[in-house]
Amino acid sequence: MATTIEILNGISQIMANSHDGATDDKGEGLDIGLTREEGAPLTDKRVMDGFSVKMHGGNQLCVYYHTEMPIKHVHASDFESEMKEKLSKVKSFLQKEFKKVTGNALSLTSEGDAKVNVEYISRIRSSIRAYQTYSVKGLKPAETSEYKIDAAVKDWLSLKSDKKPKNVTR
Repeated sequence: MATTIEILNGISQIMANSHDGATDDKGEGLDIGLTREEGAPLTDKRVMDGFSVKMHGGNQLCVYYHTEMPIKHVHASDFESEMKEKLSKVKSFLQKEFKKVTGNALSLTSEGDAKVNVEYISRIRSSIRAYQTYSVKGLKPAETSEYKIDAAVKDWLSLKSDKKPKNVTR
């Protein structure tokens, strides 16, 4: 079982190695499952898509996927399932790379459904942001304890007085 800092450092290293054009140990391009990896980059129109991750609440990893596509693709019947498939490909990439980087397995359990937000850019294009929250096994949820105030701050707050200054005439 990996410690919290090892899990966070492993995820950070994966994200550092997964930029557009990144290669593996053999010099071959990484296969994440994104649309930008399909086709020839010199002759095909480049597709703008990518992913990122954020930690929420101590034990939740939120995976974000962003892309731009024509509006006619958004109205297709399988659009939402396609976005969920992209998120699952990113999840499996994270788990596979985590195993390579740290030697430990990364257990991610989905919490709720994937959310897909579509924003209008023009009459032709739209911006899509999809995200899914996963619970990371091995990380403890953030404790909801009362905010602890330093003794010096408590002493300073106790100096408050109800006396008014001499120049206040209200």
